[in-house]
Amino acid sequence: MPLLMSILTLLPIVWLIIALAVLKMPGHRACLIALLLTAVLALTLWKMPPVDCLTSALEGFAAALWPIILVIIAAIFTYNLSLRTGAMDVIKRMLSNVSGDRRVIILLIGWCFGGFLEGMAGFGTAVAIPAGMLAGMGMDPVLSCLVCMLANAFPTAFGSVGIPTTTLVSVTGLDAIPLAFTTVVEMAPFMILMPFLMVIAGGGGVKALKGVVGITLVAGLSFVVPELAVSYFLGPELTVVVGSVVSLACTLAMARLRKGKPVPAEYQMSSGQPAQAGERGTMSPVVAFLPFLLIFVLLLLTSKLVPPVNSFLAQFASSFKISTAESAGLTSFSWVNTPGVVIFVAAIIGGVVQKAGARLMWETFLATLKQMSRTIVTIMAVLAVAKIMTYSGMISDMAGLFVSITGVFYPFVSPIIAAIGAFVTGSGTNTEVLLGRLQSEAATAIGASPYWLAAANSVGAGIGKILSPQCIATAVAAVGLVGQDSKVLSAVLKWAILMLVLACILVGCFQWLAPYLIG
Repeated sequence: MPLLMSILTLLPIVWLIIALAVLKMPGHRACLIALLLTAVLALTLWKMPPVDCLTSALEGFAAALWPIILVIIAAIFTYNLSLRTGAMDVIKRMLSNVSGDRRVIILLIGWCFGGFLEGMAGFGTAVAIPAGMLAGMGMDPVLSCLVCMLANAFPTAFGSVGIPTTTLVSVTGLDAIPLAFTTVVEMAPFMILMPFLMVIAGGGGVKALKGVVGITLVAGLSFVVPELAVSYFLGPELTVVVGSVVSLACTLAMARLRKGKPVPAEYQMSSGQPAQAGERGTMSPVVAFLPFLLIFVLLLLTSKLVPPVNSFLAQFASSFKISTAESAGLTSFSWVNTPGVVIFVAAIIGGVVQKAGARLMWETFLATLKQMSRTIVTIMAVLAVAKIMTYSGMISDMAGLFVSITGVFYPFVSPIIAAIGAFVTGSGTNTEVLLGRLQSEAATAIGASPYWLAAANSVGAGIGKILSPQCIATAVAAVGLVGQDSKVLSAVLKWAILMLVLACILVGCFQWLAPYLIG
């Protein structure tokens, strides 16, 4: 019976895969059914008290609304407002002056800018804003989602100024600097490979690499080399922030060196949709970029990199115990210093400078809420599933199943376990909380390096996150494909499977090198 129950923990996940990939069901419906299925399993087989089940779902709803949905709405509102003011047209022209090559634009916006947003804010901004920008520039919406989701897989471990990795440190008791460095070492091959996969995916095949191999290699190397240095000397907080900024500078330099070279017709960036309002011809590039520049500045000023500001804003927070489950803790809400609030402030200030009136902003906000309605349902349902599975013991039983079956071969499946956790939770941080301790303890049990397998949890979590209904819902909302989650899942699935297979081989075959890598 314990074995059967462990197998049954996979039912909600199997259902979501079938519903989205095979039945092509809209994400919000699939996730609501998954929530019902999870609740039934928790109440009947895991004997979870009904009150615990209900309050755990409520905790999931609350965690979804603040800060995750808040961040996504803020990011999409920023993009929608830039469309209405005409700022996006100016941005498109400016980027076209850097390069008219779609492959280069994918690297600049999806890889470099997306990596920076993940490092500073996380919570969906690194997918929503770049995907919306690419789609607004005329790129196919599904491909816009695909390349930005691929780009987001591995920066996730150091998102929001390193929160997932610092969380992993707290749950495993491992030292922060060697763990951060080991994580980057494991991710290094993928960080170099990913820009190539993005160009191939966004350009329609391997042939898209012709003529851009050099700039693509630079984009990857200039990201991962600073990451290695920062993680080795400083730890996790600045790893992705520094890597993305250096990569952006180097990729921009390469793009300028390539300027003037003919671009094949199939890779020329089209103009996209015209702005709905605004005086496009008179707006300066600085004004057009202002909301995004303010996002950068405000996120930087309110982050842990500026302790006085961060500490002052941190006091505006509350913690509540929502779930009555025995293992549940307090749920914390930061009312001011959270990326969603910061992005809204940046968008409003930028909109005022761009001469957007209060009425236009309000109409844009209401339109964004309407656009996001199904996405809100999807994310709330997914987080409720994650909380019920966690507090009922379903996640622990699922992980235990893999450990008992694989034994000494556990390193080969450790990324899969993490990917499943991230698929359910949609969060790298939550996956570290759920499974980080299990990974390090399993390593000790089989004589492997706890650093190596704890880092493998981060690698697998990043891959699983881009497959999660939450991430897909964010992406489709950003490009106006709400309800078409299955299209994006189908597009990203084969790439995620490829990365997961490579991750399993890397972790399984080379885990014995870990003691040498971390000294």
